[in-house]
Amino acid sequence: MRRLALVLAAACAAALAAAGSAAATNECKGFQVCVPVAGPWVLAPTRAETQWQLSCPKSFVVGGLDAELTTRALDLVFRAKLGSPVNPGISTSGAAVFLGRLALGSDPAASFRPHIGCIPASGGGGRVPTAAHRTFPPGTPTTVRAGQVAARAGGTRRLVRVCKAGEHLIAVSDAVGFYGATPPTRALAGAVHVGRSVAHGRVTLVVRSGAAIAGTRTVVQLDLTCAGGS
Repeated sequence: MRRLALVLAAACAAALAAAGSAAATNECKGFQVCVPVAGPWVLAPTRAETQWQLSCPKSFVVGGLDAELTTRALDLVFRAKLGSPVNPGISTSGAAVFLGRLALGSDPAASFRPHIGCIPASGGGGRVPTAAHRTFPPGTPTTVRAGQVAARAGGTRRLVRVCKAGEHLIAVSDAVGFYGATPPTRALAGAVHVGRSVAHGRVTLVVRSGAAIAGTRTVVQLDLTCAGGS
């Protein structure tokens, strides 16, 4: 119990530092022990789906989710595993992947700020198929492997990622995030330009940023969806 208390205290301190002055959200509602974790403001200005992975501290799993939106026209969901009952540790893991897109209108600064409530991991059983036919329970044939790079005002940053040995790349996405209590302005949203290339399973991300992001914590997340492996 003492070790859990120490881990929880450290995680709470880190979460408070990251959350800043976030608006009231409900990711920890209903949990006696819960660490809130707030992500950055993630740009989602088009109909194309924007993906952002937000992780809990070590030894915690996602128990609740919430988000702040700059516009009601944003469609936001998260990726969950199939299972019964639907609960933390079965439907969720130590990280949550949020999927957002602008469903209506046009707004180059449209963004969402993901929030997760993290609870101590207590394990969880899997499901066993009972049918006589050769069938399989839902599993995890793919894994999202995320990497981040901090944008540099007036400069260029580069990030290279590959799937692990034995895996193969099936999809790639990237997203720009701005940490802070308020969403990005149009000037900020337009100051970061991301380009990427894929060659033989190797993904290269190039981030070019204008002077407008000076004084802000701006990051770009690169998500590789990998299949296979162990």
